[in-house]
Amino acid sequence: MIWSRIVGTGSGLPAKIVTNDDLAKRMDTSDEWIRTRTGIRQRHIAEPSQTSSDLGADASRAALAAARINPQEIDLIIVATATPDYIFPSTACIMQAKLGIKGCTAFDVQAVCSGFVYALAIADKFIRSGQNRCALVVGTEVYSRILDWNDRGTAVLFGDGAGAVVLKADSKPGILGSVLHADGSYADILSVPGNVCGGKIVGSPFLRMEGQAVFKFAVKVLDEVARETLALCGLATADIDWLIPHQANVRILEATAKKLGIEPSKLIVTVDRHGNTSAASVPLALDLAIRDGRIKRGHKVMLQGVGGGFTWGASLVEM
Repeated sequence: MIWSRIVGTGSGLPAKIVTNDDLAKRMDTSDEWIRTRTGIRQRHIAEPSQTSSDLGADASRAALAAARINPQEIDLIIVATATPDYIFPSTACIMQAKLGIKGCTAFDVQAVCSGFVYALAIADKFIRSGQNRCALVVGTEVYSRILDWNDRGTAVLFGDGAGAVVLKADSKPGILGSVLHADGSYADILSVPGNVCGGKIVGSPFLRMEGQAVFKFAVKVLDEVARETLALCGLATADIDWLIPHQANVRILEATAKKLGIEPSKLIVTVDRHGNTSAASVPLALDLAIRDGRIKRGHKVMLQGVGGGFTWGASLVEM
């Protein structure tokens, strides 16, 4: 039986750090207001010249190095992003060229903050089918480009960054199971309702969010999809060594862990230092916890995403 295993992880973060105090100088907010409501202390912001493919390539190089994989061994690239470099070509193709890889399958996935979990599940299916042997799965975002910096309700929440994993075929279990969902009837509570038509922006190019509605929906579906994934794998919540939900808001993370009956000590939190990096948040958190030694070989990690669409999903991974 063919399984897919995560054999390397990496991060790509812009050098520029913007603290809550920095934001307080440009809008009506404060460090205390942001921290008590979101848990966020700072976020990384890309320079004007930095793109999603740049950050994704940085994360990919780190993941390839950790996996000790030559870039030419990669035969599948999936990039999850809601902030692509261009309308087309795909960010995956642009990033492929920056990594010096030629000929392999490369495409983008757009599931917003659930994007990485969606991309991981897709790559897992490609590998388990026998079609591919070594995949690069990346979540990368430059959300600073789609924020209204006069709206403290959204601008303080997000940051830029990228996370990547190398997924390789193996005879030992790795991705134990994944569950994905979407419900387009909730599209209006989190969206960027604009597009390009006739050379002009039609609608709004800025992120809009109904915070309370998103909070309630997120906690509900993160609990449900974790239980559904565990049932698929024949396991229980007690079998989870680490929980990594999408890093949107520390209150959502804590509420999800509590609802699942998982101890706070098993919850990986990086939203305090990265803010909400959408599709990049889960792989960034995974990479950090592997590199600081918390996540070890053999540990079972529940990865969860929830975001605009509305989309949500989970993957249970044995490291």
